[in-house]
Formats: sequence, C-alpha cells, structure tokens
Amino acid sequence: MFRALTRLRSRPALRLTAALSAAALGLGLTACAGAGAVGGGDGEQIVVAIVSNPQMQDAISLQDRFKAEHPDVDVRFVSLPENEARAKITASVATGGGEFDVVMISNYETPMWAANGWIENLQPYADETEGYDPDDFVPSVREALSYDGDLYSVPFYGESSFLAYREDVFEQAGLTMPDRPTWDDVRELAAELDDPANDFSGVCLRGLAGWGEVMAPLTTVMNTFGGQWFDEGWNARLDSPEVKEAVQTYVDTVREHGQPGAATSGFGDCLTRFAQGNAAMWYDATSMVSSIEDPASSTVAGKTGYVPAPVESTDAAGWLYSWSLAIPTTSEHKDAAWDFVSWMTDKDYIRLVGEELSWERVPPGSRLSTYEIPEYAEVSEAYADATLTAMNEATQEQTMAQPVPYPGIQFVGIPEFQDLGTRVGQQISAAVAGQKTVDEALEQSQRYAETVAETYREGGER
Repeated sequence: MFRALTRLRSRPALRLTAALSAAALGLGLTACAGAGAVGGGDGEQIVVAIVSNPQMQDAISLQDRFKAEHPDVDVRFVSLPENEARAKITASVATGGGEFDVVMISNYETPMWAANGWIENLQPYADETEGYDPDDFVPSVREALSYDGDLYSVPFYGESSFLAYREDVFEQAGLTMPDRPTWDDVRELAAELDDPANDFSGVCLRGLAGWGEVMAPLTTVMNTFGGQWFDEGWNARLDSPEVKEAVQTYVDTVREHGQPGAATSGFGDCLTRFAQGNAAMWYDATSMVSSIEDPASSTVAGKTGYVPAPVESTDAAGWLYSWSLAIPTTSEHKDAAWDFVSWMTDKDYIRLVGEELSWERVPPGSRLSTYEIPEYAEVSEAYADATLTAMNEATQEQTMAQPVPYPGIQFVGIPEFQDLGTRVGQQISAAVAGQKTVDEALEQSQRYAETVAETYREGGER
C-alpha cells in the first residue's frame, strides 16, 4: 500500500488530474443541476453528491427529519447513477471545482484523496460530536476509510459480497446449495435452473462496463482463480492463463445462463431482476439485502438464502467496500456539511430508517451496534451472520491466491485505476455482449495495463 499512496503526486497522478480537468468542463458545469436535486429555503445551503442506490434514496426521503433538527441548513442533492456519479465527483474534487460540500466516495478514493489533501480529516469532527461513537464502526471498514490513523470519510454502509439464491426454487428443483460454493457449482446449478422461455435466468451477474460495475465482481473471480492485475514486479498480468480462465468462466456463465441484456446490467438491474423473482442466483454486494428482504418492494423477501462468495483456489472471495461520505477541502460550509454527514451516518439515523421505513431497509455493514438492535436482529436473521462473516474474511490474504503490490481486493488502489478499470470494463462488457472473444478483450486490456505498469516499474518508490 505504501507504494501506491506515495505515488499520488507522481506524474501519472498529475496526468489523471489533467484529464479530469477536461472532464470537469463537460461534467462539472451541470453537476449542481443533476438528477435528484431537492431542497430549498433560506438557510445555509450545502450541495450533496450521492449515488442513486435505494439506501441513498431513503436518505433523501427522510430529509424533513434532518431539517427539523437543523433548520439553518438547506440540503440540495445531486443523485446520479454510479458510473456518472463517480465521474462528476472525481472531476470536481480532483480539480478543486468546489461544486459539492459533501461527496459520496468509497474506500478506493478515501486514502488517496486524503494523501492529496483533497478531503477533510473528519476524525476531529467525529471525536467532538457527542454520541457519534466512531469506534462503533465495523473495524475493517473504519480502517479502510482511514489515512494515517484518522477517518477521512465515514461509512453510510459497508459491504462485502456473497451469493444470494432462491431457497424455494432450489427446494422445488431438488437442488442443494453448497455451504461454500465454487464457480463450477454456480455454473452447474445455473444450467439446471435456467428457464429463458419463462424469463427466468439461472444466475444474474453484472456485465455493465465500469470499474465499479462489471470489474468489481469479476476481479474477485480473477483473484480466487490465481489472477492478478499486476504481479509484485509491476508486470501487467491480464493475459495470464489464470485471468483468462477466470474471465472465460464468468463470461460463459452469464452468456449461457444469465439474464437477457447482461452487457448492460449493473447492480441496479440485477437487483430489480432478482427482487422480482426472475433469477435463481445473484452474486453481488451484501448490501443487496436492504432491498431483497423488503416485502414492500421485493417478491422474494423471506425466500432467499445467502452463502459466501464462490471460490476456486482460495478460502474466501468476497470484496470489501463502503459507500461513505466525505467533505472536500474546497467546501465553504464545512460545519454545515458535517451536520449532514454525521446525521446520515449516526446510530440514530439507523433507528430512524428502521422505525419510519422498515428494518429491512436499514443500511447494513457500517456499525456494530446495528446488529444488536432487537428489531434488526429479528429481520436480518437470514443474512446478518453471512454479511459480517464476508466482511471479516475480505482480506487479500484470504481472497487472493497470488500476492500483489497494490491495496484493494475488487479494485487496484492506484490513481490510474479509474481510467484503466473503465477501459478494461468496456472490453469485458463487449465480450459479454458477444462482440469480441475473451482472448481479444484481454489482449487489448493487457495493452492498457502495460502502459500503467511501465510508469510504476520506471518510477519505483517515491
């Protein structure tokens, strides 16, 4: 990790910032008028950029409660799909655009942006806010969102990944889900249960281009098959036999037994499909439970089982991720921004969601105390242990068959990965769509990765 963080001000990082400056011209000017903007009033206005996942939409719906507690703060939301949100937030923060007072980022961005001085140190705020209790955060998540021991973003929810499956469908078919399935198991079970004539797929897997879309689950498959983005000498390895086998397995599985239009399916699309009863299995983020187990919006609530991420040659294969809130250093309303950030990540907010919306919709994986709430413990019985186990197992030592020189499990913790992961994701998505072979996709991906690798081999430690 030291190598990646100490290179943040190197020439590749500067090239990234320059590229984002151009992107900001096209994206930043429209950001504050983006989809999902709400608010208004005579108070101090803050602009909050978030991803339009269901849990974040719940936060928007509860804004009258925040306003009652903070009448002098007006919140204006910019709520966008994941890929678009990433682009706009990164372009704004990296170039000092100043459009946003609060941004939703992750454990990928947090340590790098903290090292660059782009986001505020939130540890003093957290320590001085009565009852906030930062020590209550899930330890692996708290560590992932820290730099030099201090929190620079705070978790809205935390997640690993696991495999959801329809218990009722398996029972009707006389099939049994292994306690810890392999990818061969997944493929065989998907073949048994696939029923395209009735719009029912054996499995749902992301195929949408994007480093945070298809490349998130796929990188965990690469890891457990013994693949690497780069080896310890910073040699690109996307054309290795291990990566080829992993990608071929993933692509073949979703093409043969997955959902229609898989190349354009992201997290939200698979969530809708699985929740509406159109898939037997779904490998994705553990945060899916907030929607899958909500009977108001899901037809499979109470019918779903959860097992660890499929493996090949490792003991575990899940990722570690947290959607978190940070305050850009360019914000002119930092205290008001913290009022909002602390409200949305506090223990009281979790109780508010449970009492006002439903306990199934509580943001999971951020606080240990969440799992001690009796009402939540009752509704989460099927998945609470599976979620915490997946998050505890999400280490490089347990999920990777080969050592790597970079931090991250489902991402490569270097600045260039936003661009590299996006480009590789486009190649993989094309393979899922049948527009090119896996070999062709990986040949081009390898060329992209070699360009990045050269700068690291030449630069060494900085």
